Amino acid sequence: MKISLPLLLILFCLFVVDPLTKAQAGENKLPPITTAALTLGELPAPWGWRDFCRKNPVDCAAKKVSEIEPFSLTPEKWKTIIETNSNVNKNIEAISDMDHWNKPESWDYPSDGKGDCEDYALLKRGLLIRAGIPASALLMTVVINRKGEGHAVLTLASDRGDYVLDNQINEILSWENSGYRFVQRQSQADPNEWTRLSNGIGEVLVAAREKKSPFE
Repeated sequence: MKISLPLLLILFCLFVVDPLTKAQAGENKLPPITTAALTLGELPAPWGWRDFCRKNPVDCAAKKVSEIEPFSLTPEKWKTIIETNSNVNKNIEAISDMDHWNKPESWDYPSDGKGDCEDYALLKRGLLIRAGIPASALLMTVVINRKGEGHAVLTLASDRGDYVLDNQINEILSWENSGYRFVQRQSQADPNEWTRLSNGIGEVLVAAREKKSPFE
């Protein structure tokens, strides 16, 4: 996938790996095997994703595929994912869309070094695609946090299960251990189609049942 110019411009300021990240990634270990999140049918893509695609059409161009090969997570790829997650978290300053752009919601690459949760996730997705991780394994995901607020993370879907890359914590956790309620995420077959999710304990969020997103 071709990566857009704003993303290329900020690549140069990100890949300085701090000692802690080197230690975490240097263990050369894979994460514990977990489960895959349960998908429960189609939902409209959040407005923020549609707006992002309007501004960055190259990064949303994809051909729908009928079969998805499971992403094989190797120690080397896991190291790249750990480093990317940590470096984006370290180098981007968290700021709400209202404080940043004077609007309640705006999805885009944090080209000025500042961004909201979805901007972190978009940058991680773009960097990891550039590093050779397939787009079908890197899924923008809408969740509800412990405060009942809408939040966005990046889900890594792999042959070892699904893991969450979050701007609020450097450790990459399995989706079940993230503490979030899962609402919807991108389809692995087509990033412009989204699916609703079970929250992991058999209950589906009212927002998902009603085909609504906290980002609509």
